[in-house]
This record gives sequence, C-alpha cells and structure tokens, in this order.
Amino acid sequence: MARNLVILTGAGISQESGLETFRDADGIWAKVRVEDVATPEGFARDPVLVHGFYNQRRRRLLSDTVVPNPAHHALARLERAWAQAGAGAFLLVTQNIDDLHERAGSEAIVHMHGEMLKARCMACEAVLPWHDDLTVEAICPACGERGGLRPHVVWFGEMPFEMDRIFEALGRADLFLSIGTSGNVYPASAFVELARAAGAHTVELNLEPSQGAALFAEARHGPASEVVPHYAEALIDAAARLRS
Repeated sequence: MARNLVILTGAGISQESGLETFRDADGIWAKVRVEDVATPEGFARDPVLVHGFYNQRRRRLLSDTVVPNPAHHALARLERAWAQAGAGAFLLVTQNIDDLHERAGSEAIVHMHGEMLKARCMACEAVLPWHDDLTVEAICPACGERGGLRPHVVWFGEMPFEMDRIFEALGRADLFLSIGTSGNVYPASAFVELARAAGAHTVELNLEPSQGAALFAEARHGPASEVVPHYAEALIDAAARLRS
C-alpha cells in the first residue's frame, strides 16, 4: 500500500458545511471584485472595505450553523489511522482559510492560503489568533502599533505559505488526493504533476471533473461528504491491516 500520503483540499470540501466557494457561477468572486478585496493594492486603497469583507466571512465561519461535515471528519480519522499504523508521512494541505479541518481533529495540516481566524501585524509580523472584527483602528497586542493589522490570508500576488514543506512532501509522495478543488489556481494546480513526477498514484475526489482531471490516474466524483468518507475508509482499512 501507499506509504507517504499528501492530500490537497479546496473550497468544495467546505461548501457542504455552508461556506461559499470562490469560482462557481454564484461564488464569492461573482459578487465582489478580486482587485478590491483580495490584493495588497486593494487593501492599501480601501482597508475599510477589505476589513468589512473579511469580517463578514469571519462571522459566517463562527456561526453555529457552520460545522465540519463528514468529509472533514473522515480525513481526521484517516490521519489518526495513518499515525497509529506507522504507515508513513501524512500531510494535509488546504487552500481553505477556514478552521473546519482542525475542528474535525486534523493536526498535520498546512494552510497554504492562510487562516481566517488569525491576523497579521504589518509592523512586527506577529501572527495572532483573531475571532473579532478587524478595523483600521485595531491595535496589535504584540507591538502596540495601531492600524497595522491585516487578515492573515494570502492575497493575489502574494506567495502561499510553507511551499518548501509542501514541495518536499509531494516529492516523496506515494499517494496524492485532490479533494474539492477546481484545479485552476497556481501553484496548487501543479501539485498533481509534481506528485506524478515523484511516482505517486494520483486521485481526484470532486463534485465534478476539474480542469486538470485528465492528469489524475483515478477519479471519484460526487459530493465530498459521500466520496471522501468512502475513499478514506478504504485507506483506513489498509492501514489497519498494515498495523496488524
């Protein structure tokens, strides 16, 4: 069985928890301009607008109706089973800025596009847990600077986080799963090719074929809350046999 496992998740896995996707016909980017709310230039031009956009999304994420779905829980169970069996390396890379994976119990996780429930100080670079609204008057608890806090998210034109760690994991992957992602945002869109170059078996678990579907050796299509638990349970069974 595969030893080293890398999993990529996108907005499709959290859509069933009540969070909007970005690129669907009625998604977030159909309602607001990327240039206005998701670029450093937009933030410099109108920080009040940008803070308002993310404050609304943060409140939505923290509402009682948004909870991890069966796909999130299945990946957390898979991580635990992988560790208990000593199967190999496990890394969950998410493009999502929500905390639903963590709420479900995932620990070996990289948020390559940042985290909604954190703020970053542009003065001292401190990264801070942040569940309240952000404003231009907010004071950094680390350095005392006023007005220097921004959402801890990666905007267009900025480098995603922990890319060296991600590339290293992909370079030794035996199995790569891509879950709930459109496959058209670089650099995540290139992960399947990097995994293939390393000799990994590549699998797409998605509501429908992504733009890069032809690059995968295997595909299962349907709602994440159905296809992910089914696929994860097969891997958990394989890990259990390895352990015994």
